[in-house]
Amino acid sequence: MKQMTARLGEERIGKLLVNLSVPATIAMMVNALYNLVDTIFVGRGVGALAIGGLTIAFPIQMVIMAFAQMIGIGAASAISRSLGAKDIEKADYVAGNSFLCIIVMSSIIAAIGLIFTEPILRFFGSTETILPYAKDYITIILWGSVFSSFAMSSNNLIRAEGNAKVAMATMLIGAILNIILDPIFIFVFKMGVKGAALATVISKFVSFLYILIYLYSSKSSLKVKLHHLKPKMHIVIEILAVGSASFFRQVTGSVVAIVVNNSLKFFGGDMALIIVGILHRVTMFVFMPLFGVVQGMQPIVGFNYGAKNLDRVKETIKLSLIITTAIATFGWLIIELFPFIVIGMFTREPEIIDKGSTIMRIVISVIPVIGIQIVGSALFQSLGKAVPSLILALLRQVLLFIPLVIILPRILGLGLLGIWIAYPAADILSVVLTIIFLKGELKKMNLSL
Repeated sequence: MKQMTARLGEERIGKLLVNLSVPATIAMMVNALYNLVDTIFVGRGVGALAIGGLTIAFPIQMVIMAFAQMIGIGAASAISRSLGAKDIEKADYVAGNSFLCIIVMSSIIAAIGLIFTEPILRFFGSTETILPYAKDYITIILWGSVFSSFAMSSNNLIRAEGNAKVAMATMLIGAILNIILDPIFIFVFKMGVKGAALATVISKFVSFLYILIYLYSSKSSLKVKLHHLKPKMHIVIEILAVGSASFFRQVTGSVVAIVVNNSLKFFGGDMALIIVGILHRVTMFVFMPLFGVVQGMQPIVGFNYGAKNLDRVKETIKLSLIITTAIATFGWLIIELFPFIVIGMFTREPEIIDKGSTIMRIVISVIPVIGIQIVGSALFQSLGKAVPSLILALLRQVLLFIPLVIILPRILGLGLLGIWIAYPAADILSVVLTIIFLKGELKKMNLSL
């Protein structure tokens, strides 16, 4: 335990960030690869309409992930700061209360989703032809959501105590198992989208078991006992307040999906929904390494901020910005140069490949600078400053993107093209505003990049 926390406060930032970020990045990449492969198997094994079904179901999964991330990241921030202040008992209480929160919240969400499945799917923009695929998929996902939520939330706690390799292993186990099970259930057992969902649930359950074994072994610095599960409202409030930025970032993705999917249904129909499903999988693959970097950044910033080592906070922020920008630029180049190959992995339909390639180039056009926005929002979470973190989380998708999606195609009469242009427009505006927030916070700490 002492060795792990000492590393956060003493080890060279470059080495520490690499050691914490690389495992997280690898795990996030493999997890994103699972989403890509899952969609490729569904597209090739079931058909393009099935991709549309995943497009509609995915925002519901994002709601589930939003609650898990809110609790996990909120608890991780509190644990990092508690460990930095050497308050071990509070760290254990935070972990125990996070377990209780995740079980209660995920159970409620699953129950609501299973009762109102079809109305929810239609609300998220499903057409009648896509609805059966979306329903088959999301029903199974909802039944297993408690396990997947616990695994996702608790993974953040493991990373907060500095054990990034175990956090990576939990994600790798689930993702790799999912990739293995997908073709078995889809092609061998001919289960279609139900097979893809079942593969996901089984893999998440195995990750859940692995995390439980670790947390109650001698390897974990967190020692959660029965009395730590007793609700303490000030801890629950702290977890939810700090984690709210992550929640709104994730859940606003679902709000965006409602607006976008219904707009696409009106202006483009099934084909537009299929294309946007592919686009989201591809861009997620590019974004995941960026989130991996900031996950490595957060415990370093949180610990050193709690320990008043502000120079180390500054160095961590600067290095994180450089790395995320480099990764985003590399991903942008690959997609811009080979869009037909990328889209062609998901479907053999020429019209989808042709139209999807042009659209993809528009959507990702300013991705190279998006790391600034991601690092900025994560920074305020690490500092335990819920309000600015919440504002930055809402900025890109809610305050900017949704109005642009409504204004450009309808009021300006750009139609379907207006929806695609809204993506880069929201990206560049959010980056500019994040820079303003970031400079203001650094000035308060008497720092400058």
